[in-house]
Amino acid sequence: MSDLLERLRGRGWRMTAQRRVVAEVLEGDHVHLTADEVHARAVTLLPEISRATVYNTLGEMVSLGEVIEVSTDRRAKRYDPNAHRPHQHLVCGRCGAIRDVHPSGNPMADLPAEERFGFTVSDVEVTYRGVCPNCATTV
Repeated sequence: MSDLLERLRGRGWRMTAQRRVVAEVLEGDHVHLTADEVHARAVTLLPEISRATVYNTLGEMVSLGEVIEVSTDRRAKRYDPNAHRPHQHLVCGRCGAIRDVHPSGNPMADLPAEERFGFTVSDVEVTYRGVCPNCATTV
């Protein structure tokens, strides 16, 4: 059973066939699929699953805190099942590939007190941008 499925079951989330398939599609490392990509993969496992069901299921998973909604640019939102291990993202500026990265250090501590302007910081989102090896080899 996948980690995401285990977490959802542990929360007592009713596991329908549609929900199970969406969770299965999101399983793996460095997964950052759009809702349409999730739907396309889910249809191969459960042909009757609707786009609306996929969108609703992703929204529920985000609300539960079991999936992170990632917006790295003005393109479609992507869904990251790596919700319980703090990480940042490395994004290719050409093809849009996204990788999870875990740099050392504490990004919460990297913002000096005088730069917080009285804010109580509760979360940090860091996105590294560059060009992936595949895009770097193409001219």
